[in-house]
Amino acid sequence: MGDPFTLIADWLRELLLGFGLAPGLTTAILKFLGAAVMATVALMLTFFTIWLERKIVARMQDRIGPNRVGPYGLFQTVADFLKLLTKEVLTPEGADRSIFVLAPLLVTMSVIGLWAVIPFAPTLFGTDINVGVLYIVSIGSIGTLGIMMAGLSSNNKYALLGAFRTVSMMLSYSVPMILALLIPTLLAGSMGLVEIVKAQDPVWFVLFSPIAALIFYISSIAEVARAPFDLLEADSEIVAGFHIEYSGLSFGMFFVAEFLHAFTIAVLSATLFFGGWQGPGAEQFPILGFFYLLIKSSVLYFIVIWIRGTFPRIRIDQLNSLNWKVLTPLGLASVIFTAVIDKFTTGEGWSRLPLHLVGSAVLLGLTVVTIAAYARATRKAATALGEELEASPSVEASNPT
Repeated sequence: MGDPFTLIADWLRELLLGFGLAPGLTTAILKFLGAAVMATVALMLTFFTIWLERKIVARMQDRIGPNRVGPYGLFQTVADFLKLLTKEVLTPEGADRSIFVLAPLLVTMSVIGLWAVIPFAPTLFGTDINVGVLYIVSIGSIGTLGIMMAGLSSNNKYALLGAFRTVSMMLSYSVPMILALLIPTLLAGSMGLVEIVKAQDPVWFVLFSPIAALIFYISSIAEVARAPFDLLEADSEIVAGFHIEYSGLSFGMFFVAEFLHAFTIAVLSATLFFGGWQGPGAEQFPILGFFYLLIKSSVLYFIVIWIRGTFPRIRIDQLNSLNWKVLTPLGLASVIFTAVIDKFTTGEGWSRLPLHLVGSAVLLGLTVVTIAAYARATRKAATALGEELEASPSVEASNPT
């Protein structure tokens, strides 16, 4: 019983073959059935993650959170779903109806599509493609396209502003995220997620390049548009942003996609940098690998919730400055350091980990020094501007009446 996934798959295959189905048709049915089960589990998982996030954030803010519907408020999300199910799905006048309806479907499908290449255990993954990292980037862009479609098709100025911010933010943060994804690709020598996880035995890639792991984590949170990067739906500025005109299940699909994506980036971070399903006895008992990945993902997801409940929303200029002045240059430097060190250690036959740790420490030190110098220059300029304003005569003094 150490590998129930293979056991169930073999039992279903023998069952279908016993009905007289052709082997090719049997394989196709099993793949479609596996995709349906994975998508259903992903969607059902949001019922729990929404409740969990509401409870954790409530405790952080000295509140109780959901506590009325079911034990500990566990069925509150189900009640919210039933409420959305009964609400009418409205289409605003002047909206492009076909694009308006298609947008929430694309956003939700893009998140579920990410699960197709994630190895949850040694024998449990949707498909093993040798361009898994490229697939993650490309399928994620479909969600960005869906948000842009929602904003542009709603015939609403606030939704349009939300779509414009999508272009400025989500596409910008794809640059450091792709640079960070190059690190595990270089270290593993493959773009397939299954091979990347196997290459992290016995040392996780987060030890080789903690800076790349941090860049990927921050960029992924920005891609999901979670606080403090939730400028796409800043209620104090553009009401609800790109989904302001959506109601009922259409709004619910955006809601589900956001919470599912937040957990998905935790799973991807654990897979790419924290060893995935790797752990003691995981290869002998694949069910252990599944629980190892679940534990790592849960810890990273808790940090996502922690950030949301702690940090205030930043301004759009601060968001772009963080991306183009910090994360992108740091990502480029990290790729160069990793490529040079890996090439040198491979040629000399030395151990990679010590040199990678030294390189990460040097890069981190240079980053801290640069940020400190920039902060001093900014404070100096602000002080000089304040002194200049104090020294200048006031309008009333220069224009007496």
